[in-house]
Amino acid sequence: MDDLQQYVETVGKTARAASQKLATLSGATKIAALQRIAAGIRARRQQLIDANAKDISAAQKAELAPALIERLKLNDKRIESMAIGVEQIAQQVDPVGQTIEGYVRPNGLRIEKRRVPLGVVLFFYESRPNVTSDAAALCIKSGNAVILRGGKEAFESNRAITRIIHEALTGVTALAGMSPVQLIESTDRALVPKLLKLDKYIDVAIPRGGESLIRAVVQDATMPVLKHFTGNCHIYIDRSAGSMQEQVRNVCVNAKTSYPGGAVCNAVEHILFHKDVAAELLPKVCKDLADKKVEVRGDERSLKYFPAAKAATADDWGTEYLAFIVGVKVVDSLDDAIAHINEFGSHHTDAILATDTTAIDQFVASVDSASVMVNASTRFADGGEYGLGAEIGISTDKLHARGPMGAADLTTYKWVVTGDGHTR
Repeated sequence: MDDLQQYVETVGKTARAASQKLATLSGATKIAALQRIAAGIRARRQQLIDANAKDISAAQKAELAPALIERLKLNDKRIESMAIGVEQIAQQVDPVGQTIEGYVRPNGLRIEKRRVPLGVVLFFYESRPNVTSDAAALCIKSGNAVILRGGKEAFESNRAITRIIHEALTGVTALAGMSPVQLIESTDRALVPKLLKLDKYIDVAIPRGGESLIRAVVQDATMPVLKHFTGNCHIYIDRSAGSMQEQVRNVCVNAKTSYPGGAVCNAVEHILFHKDVAAELLPKVCKDLADKKVEVRGDERSLKYFPAAKAATADDWGTEYLAFIVGVKVVDSLDDAIAHINEFGSHHTDAILATDTTAIDQFVASVDSASVMVNASTRFADGGEYGLGAEIGISTDKLHARGPMGAADLTTYKWVVTGDGHTR
């Protein structure tokens, strides 16, 4: 066995042992552990900033895009948000042990379906170091051990956060000798396929990052993978939206520009205008976006209303820009908008701006997406905004979990059957 294989085997075995202990922890113990982690994050603020400075320096030397460097940065505000996020997860209802359903059969057998942890989660992610504490907290809350493989651009930050977590957990007697949170402290890509073959120890892989990363994980993994491919999010402006111009303009600008560079998966990438309101609303929305330094790319009909736009190509409609770029298109009907979204969207988050309740109901029922927004920005597609405290990812799959994944989505269930000496 080579050194890399021995390393990942040790990580897998350690995680499996920790998961078996975590599955039996009381809710109070998990709350105490998470509170210790939050306190540790606050107490080691300067340590985190110093580690992060090394990552920022390396990113600048590597000439990473400004939007990606911005995502990487830690400051006092973001560190406090990390601590608050852990505390919010701590105070949530513990999903482990919940009875999903229960009933008594005619023969007197009590049948229950109870939530239990998945076991061991292998988590790949890129950029934002706050994801390290979010993922660790969600897995501890749901009784899962987690193996973290962050991006090399945040290596020093992730290592510092993980050390704080380890230090906090050493004070939890029930976890003595256990390592429920492990960071792969190597950027060697040769480790990845080896990790993805450890289905003996790992129950599920969750990749969170660029599409190339996710497809590579899907290709190599021998365990189930919960996927989040892309965030090609849409806003459809219905013919009934003419009376809500200010809301339309505010929502569109927020959905594209509220995060620096637009480099988040829930930013709107394409805006569809019903032909009946295009002449009035399209120029205003596009100018609002252009004033915020957003590049507008339009179809032929859109260019007539906003000549400053660049001509969109056929490839634009399926593109997740992750930048201050937006595609705009004029459609003839609600049905055309739905068809366009279902063909080119990524099943992540899509929104309708409308006052017509019939149109809203049809859009909600027909658009095949994990989250559908009604008269609200796509930027609300987020675990924190949904009251989950945080998310380990946003699943665009349909099986097991869909949309922002909180602690409850990191559980499965078992059947518990109780009798009184029953025989069959």
